[in-house]
Amino acid sequence: MSNDNYFTRMLRGQAPVPAVASLLGGVVRQVDLEAGSLESDYVATDAFLNPAGQVQGGMLGAMLDDVTAMLVTATLEDGASCSTLNLNLSFLRPAQAGPLQGRARLERRGRNVCNVVGELHQDGKLVATATATCMVVRRT
Repeated sequence: MSNDNYFTRMLRGQAPVPAVASLLGGVVRQVDLEAGSLESDYVATDAFLNPAGQVQGGMLGAMLDDVTAMLVTATLEDGASCSTLNLNLSFLRPAQAGPLQGRARLERRGRNVCNVVGELHQDGKLVATATATCMVVRRT
């Protein structure tokens, strides 16, 4: 990770947090690029609930997309970005309104394509998982 890319500027408060991360209550808590991992906290609001009173799966998917793409973003040179090509989700148990913890692990960092695994936890229990394929987009 460069000392001056979008991700590091965002962590220092010198670049805006992505709007979707703000909507999801996303806050990066830890990043370890040597280990290829990142942890973020999220907050599911009542607006995220389906008629059954559980967090709608698409909102959980958005959190998993955010945590996996944020890890890839942390590895990029300045001026590059990433785009999610594929996101496979598995929902393991219902999530309720309140805090969730996201974790991402970089499985493979290629020159143009990255493979990432993500998890969402609530109250110490695994709620949902994802495998993501992200493309590195460079300015030309």
